[in-house]
Amino acid sequence: MLNALVPVFTVIAIGYLLRRAGFPGDGFWAQAERMTYLLLFPALLINTLSRADFNDASTLPMALGLMAALVLTGAGLLALRERLRLPGPAFSSVFQGGLRINTYVGLALAAGLYGPRGLALAAVAMVAMIPVLNLMCVPVVARLGGGANGRGHRLALELAKNPLILGCVAGFALNLSGLRLPASLAETLAVLGRAALPMGLLAVGAGLRPRALGNALRPILWASGIKLVAMPLVTAPLCALLGVRGPALAVAVIFAALPTATSSYILARQLGGDAELMAALLTTQTVLSALTLPVAVAAITALAA
Repeated sequence: MLNALVPVFTVIAIGYLLRRAGFPGDGFWAQAERMTYLLLFPALLINTLSRADFNDASTLPMALGLMAALVLTGAGLLALRERLRLPGPAFSSVFQGGLRINTYVGLALAAGLYGPRGLALAAVAMVAMIPVLNLMCVPVVARLGGGANGRGHRLALELAKNPLILGCVAGFALNLSGLRLPASLAETLAVLGRAALPMGLLAVGAGLRPRALGNALRPILWASGIKLVAMPLVTAPLCALLGVRGPALAVAVIFAALPTATSSYILARQLGGDAELMAALLTTQTVLSALTLPVAVAAITALAA
């Protein structure tokens, strides 16, 4: 397990140190993350999913369990709003921080633990979670942040343009059709895909902002506790009740226990959320997940064995 976890967080730390050292320059990291998001990860997903074996009976129940866990956790967060007594923009960042997932970290962990099978299961988790997360988070941030109105057609358009979703759909379509990519194209995708995980993790580290932590301790603790502890505790029994077992159960819990996504900060900025609090949540959860993810993975792999 440590052989999969330690490299992930070591590469994240290297990304942070490189950014602090000013290497290779501040302008590099935004473009590196953009290239990873638009090109490298879609290539990885298409190549992996087009050849994956989805005969495992746990695949669909895993997706359903993750979606149900998101809905339940989101409803719980909304129920806590009065108790937290936060301004609308701050609560919208707590809401995102309690739900969104860093897919870069999830894919790297799933691949490290289970190889190509883990990557395929991670892609299923992403396809299940990303639309639900956007359907829940965009309207909440738009309404409470005072930004855009979050109308349905805009949300549908954003989902339709999401490169990770498009990569998953293309990979699944090739798999179901029985078609095989030409060898040269498959190898090109494989080469690009091999760069996706390290570049994605370096970009995560480069995006950490310790100075943003400030004095917002209470909302940070609430959002981090819900995301890193409550969410996996909700997901594990739901998936188990649906019959999810083995690697599928482990990957489901890994994705439930991931720190929040860098896209949360962008959404907060665009729609009037509390972007500084969101940056603090991103940093805190990424650091804390280095402690909580090993516990979650150890517990669930012991149960799934």
